[in-house]
Amino acid sequence: MATCITENELELETEFTVAELVCAAQDGDREAFGVLVERYQQSVYHTALRQVRDHGEAQELAQEVFVQALRKIGQLRTPECFGGWLRSITKRLAINRATRRPALQSLEPETLDAACIERQTPSLIALKNERARQVRAGLKRLKTLDRKTLTAFYVEGRSLAEMAVRFESPIGTIKRRLHTARKRLAVELEQLATS
Repeated sequence: MATCITENELELETEFTVAELVCAAQDGDREAFGVLVERYQQSVYHTALRQVRDHGEAQELAQEVFVQALRKIGQLRTPECFGGWLRSITKRLAINRATRRPALQSLEPETLDAACIERQTPSLIALKNERARQVRAGLKRLKTLDRKTLTAFYVEGRSLAEMAVRFESPIGTIKRRLHTARKRLAVELEQLATS
């Protein structure tokens, strides 16, 4: 178990282990908790940012995490696990925040039309059509089983389990067939591109 530090020691010393700081914070030492916040604020912010994907919301979430941690630090039984404990609080609060977030309000159709950005340019559409044509041509050059396997998975959207029933083969075999068929299709597409 960690040795707790006193307030006087905190003023004299600058380097304490996380466990010592947690123990002191559990005994009501706000300065020790402040040192913990300084040590972990970047880590908590980055974890929050990965969860909510918004700078401002991640900052708010990080503050909320430290408020929660301050209130519940007495519940932490293993002071050495403070970092992991903060990460779990961050993730839980991010999930709570996402579920409590109000649904987006619908806008008038005129407003939506005015804000609509065309993401498909004529050149992108032409490129997409050309790729689709090349893939269809490549599929035609494959053996029947390879073509049926790729079509079932990628075009028809069948799951591996559905394909196993359809082709009367174990799922492992279906995975291997997909892998092999993809490689063969890549070779065919490369040959089509160079011809």
